[in-house]
Amino acid sequence: MSEQSRSTGRIRGTGSRRRTPSKGRRVKTVALWSAAALVIVGGSGLGYAYYTLNGNLKGVDINAALGTDRPDDVDDGSQDILVLGSDSRSGANSEYGKDEGSARADTAMVVHVDEGHTSASVVSIPRDTLVDRPACTSDTTGEQVGAERQTMFNSAYQAGGPACAVKTVEAMSGIRMDHYLEVDFTGFKKLVDELGGVKITTAQAIDDPDSHLALKPGPHTLSGEQSLGLVRTRHAVGDGSDLGRIQLQQAFVKALMDQAKSVGVFSNPKTLFGLADTATRTVTTDSELASVKKLTGFANGLKGLGSKNVDMVTLPVEYDPQDPNRVLPQKKAGEQVWAALKQDKPVPASATAKSAGDKGGAGKVVR
Repeated sequence: MSEQSRSTGRIRGTGSRRRTPSKGRRVKTVALWSAAALVIVGGSGLGYAYYTLNGNLKGVDINAALGTDRPDDVDDGSQDILVLGSDSRSGANSEYGKDEGSARADTAMVVHVDEGHTSASVVSIPRDTLVDRPACTSDTTGEQVGAERQTMFNSAYQAGGPACAVKTVEAMSGIRMDHYLEVDFTGFKKLVDELGGVKITTAQAIDDPDSHLALKPGPHTLSGEQSLGLVRTRHAVGDGSDLGRIQLQQAFVKALMDQAKSVGVFSNPKTLFGLADTATRTVTTDSELASVKKLTGFANGLKGLGSKNVDMVTLPVEYDPQDPNRVLPQKKAGEQVWAALKQDKPVPASATAKSAGDKGGAGKVVR
């Protein structure tokens, strides 16, 4: 039986309804921490910078696409952001493979910033997770795309673009996404290069011809191309699973955040503008962030966050007994994760204690 036809109960989040608020092949949450934490434009004399950056931004009107059939937002200062990495092979991304006419979101994270904006919880959703995807509207044809039971999570983006990915996450979690951020291969590389590379230390050699990455054990400053290779590598570390790769990517994201702070992004106007220019050219946001004024306010609220303030977990899953290359959400444990985010609390360790995961220690390869 195919993965798209197997039927189980629909995964739906629950939670209190919220008031309507008053007013983006494997790239990780660099979208959030490179776009949101870097795009700060200050000073009344930066009119040229304002209009340049404002013209760079691309926005998707998620609210208009989804309408009212979604969870409401809790107006308590906390924020929930869906961050996606697209595996599009179009345009400059063609060097990574043939463009088959559609892209998938091979990396997804729900980022919950607490009410005081002093800490954040990040929940990675494995691309191979089998979920019940709701009906969506195609972002290319405008036609209705029927719901699918037990289909891979990353197919939601392929079926209906950003809005369908958001709708699927909201159906799983019962949490309304306040914002959306997306970055592709080329954008990821440019952002890392603008930072001057990212410093990591490898505990063992990594040699992966598929991702064109060869690193000896020890300290490295990775270029954008090398960083892309690192977050895409799979068989060269740990047990070769996608769950192991997620652990590796999470370690890289923390190194990226530390690098952004170390280069003085917020104190050096030249560095700031270069990063902001690159970020606004290479990320796609929801329409509510698609202006410098709005993105500036959003980023200012996050710039105090450091890697030590961010707790990263993976949605608790178990291997599908019918296909070991797919995983299924652990219902009760998953409910604990989403409940913690709704209640603006840290995700309890008990929620992920029995989750399937990399047994080869991929998360310990990079520090």
